Amino acid sequence: MYRVVIVEDEDMIRRRLVYAIPWAEMDCCVVGEARNGLEGIEEIRDKQPDIVFVDINMPVMDGLQMLERTHDWPFSAIILTGYSDFEYARRAIDCGVRAYLLKPLSIEEIREAVSTAKQDRRAKEVYYSSLKQDDELMNASPLREYEKNPVEAAIVRDMITYIQEHYAEKILMQDLVKFFHYSETFLNRRFKEATGITFNEYLNRFRIQQSLALIRQGENRPGTLAMRCGFGDYKYFGSVFHKYMGCSVKDYQKLLERDKNSAQNG
Repeated sequence: MYRVVIVEDEDMIRRRLVYAIPWAEMDCCVVGEARNGLEGIEEIRDKQPDIVFVDINMPVMDGLQMLERTHDWPFSAIILTGYSDFEYARRAIDCGVRAYLLKPLSIEEIREAVSTAKQDRRAKEVYYSSLKQDDELMNASPLREYEKNPVEAAIVRDMITYIQEHYAEKILMQDLVKFFHYSETFLNRRFKEATGITFNEYLNRFRIQQSLALIRQGENRPGTLAMRCGFGDYKYFGSVFHKYMGCSVKDYQKLLERDKNSAQNG
């Protein structure tokens, strides 16, 4: 699973990128977010992502300055911007950016950019692995450090599939222990290592993502949203929704309506 970091100064845009995009369908997981380039560098250093989405125009340090400082780090960058200026594009290319997306973004544009970034990331992994080859041959082991255990990687993918199929139900880690016949400690550790976040965090994010899809389809009843997305209590759903989106369900619906009207009048 590819780790993604989002660097965007506008809170609502950043939250929508983190929670409204079907990352799991693209074999991705958002492991970090930042509000400016300086915070972005810290997130990249800490989370070691495979793909970084970054806005250009940000306070403290802009996106291109951030990329210039991290140019030699092994991740693939995707620019998000409202500017089509050639100079920005030229500097982005110099920084090794794999895609240059103009706002407002579409899901298909993001999917295409992610596909390109993943190909680039795989190529970089081969390159960096080849640099290590001589040293690793001197200290040969059954499993090289940069390789994943295919069985354990499959378990994490199966855990994600379990979430996708059962998110509307009550899910406890003990359910997965019984289903997969592994210890809770093992499953939690492997999931965190593979995705960068805990199982419960991923589950909550996925449920909020499903609630956003239902809201876009016209569902506006908190009780129904809570029930259909696996939250037993609508008040708890409301608090989790506000934690991730920074606003209430009602305010998010108003935002969607405003965006719709702007698109129609634009």
